[in-house]
Amino acid sequence: MERIVEINQLTKKFGSQVAVDEVSFSVDKGTILGLLGPNGAGKSTTINMITGLLKKTAGEIKLFGKEASEKNRDLRKKIGVVPQELAIYHDLSAEENVRYFGGLYGLRGQKLKDATEKALKAVGLWERKKDKSATFSGGMQRRLNIAMAIVHEPEFVIMDEPTVGIDTQSRNYILETIEKMRAEGKTLIYTSHYMEEVERLADTIVVIDHGKVIATGTEAELVNLVTDQKNITITVANPQAVNLAEIEEQSGVIQTSLQEQQLVVTVSVESNALNRLLMQLIKQGVEVDSVDQQRIDLETVFLNLTGRNLRDK
Repeated sequence: MERIVEINQLTKKFGSQVAVDEVSFSVDKGTILGLLGPNGAGKSTTINMITGLLKKTAGEIKLFGKEASEKNRDLRKKIGVVPQELAIYHDLSAEENVRYFGGLYGLRGQKLKDATEKALKAVGLWERKKDKSATFSGGMQRRLNIAMAIVHEPEFVIMDEPTVGIDTQSRNYILETIEKMRAEGKTLIYTSHYMEEVERLADTIVVIDHGKVIATGTEAELVNLVTDQKNITITVANPQAVNLAEIEEQSGVIQTSLQEQQLVVTVSVESNALNRLLMQLIKQGVEVDSVDQQRIDLETVFLNLTGRNLRDK
C-alpha cells in the first residue's frame, strides 16, 4: 500500500524545552490516522511541522514519498489543513471565503465556481452560501473552515481538533463528512482529545503524551497493551440450571461468578470464547436473556499508560 506520510524521529525544541521528542509514525493512502493525546501533548506542534508552519529541530518528514520542504510548492497543493483556530473572514460570505482560498490554490473561472459549490455542499452549507460567516454558529463556522481546506480537493487532509466547542449536531455532521472523504480515497490525520471520535474514525491510532509516542496501533491492539482479558456478562432466566464447573472447563475461560441472574465470565481476549459459552449454556438448558461484553475504551488505555485521563474533566 502506498505510504502518504512518513515521520521519523521528528523533534522540536523551543530553547531547552522539548515539545516533540523523536516522534515516528506513518499513514497509508486512504486511511485515517488518529492522533490522540491531552492538551499540550505535542499534537499541534507535530502537525505544524508537517504542514511547514514550524521548522523541525531534527528528524525526517516525507509526504507522498518526497522530503517535505517549503520549496516544494507542488507537494503543498496536495495537502488541505483544517487548523484548530478558525481561519475565516467574518465579513465575507461563506461562498466568498471558500472562493478566496480556492484562488490561493490556483483555481480560476468555472473550475473555481464548481469547486466552491462542491466544498460547501460537502459540509452542508450550500444553502447558506450568501450569508456572512459572522452570522454562523460556532459549529457552522467549523464546517466552513473544513470547506475552505478541501476546496482544492487535496489528496491528504490534516484536521487539528475540528470539533472543539461545538454542538452535537455539527460534530456528527463533521464526522460524517470525514467518513465520506475516506470513502473517496482521501488520506487524513485527525487530531483530537475526544477519544470517542478517534475510536469512530481512525484506522490506526497514535497516542502522544509529553511530546512522546507512548502507543501505536489499532484500537484493539492498544486495548491489548493494557489487558489480555475481558468480562462477559450473561443475564439468564433460570440461574439454577447453570453449571459453573463445566463453564470453567471451556478453553479461554479464566474465572466465573454467578450472582442471582448475572453470570460473569472472565475470558482471554484472544480466545473468542463467547460462542462456546453460549453453546455450553444451551446444552445445560439455560435460557439466555442478554449478553454484554465489557469494552475497554481508549480513555481507559490512556489512564493505564500514563496515570491520567485523556482530557481534563
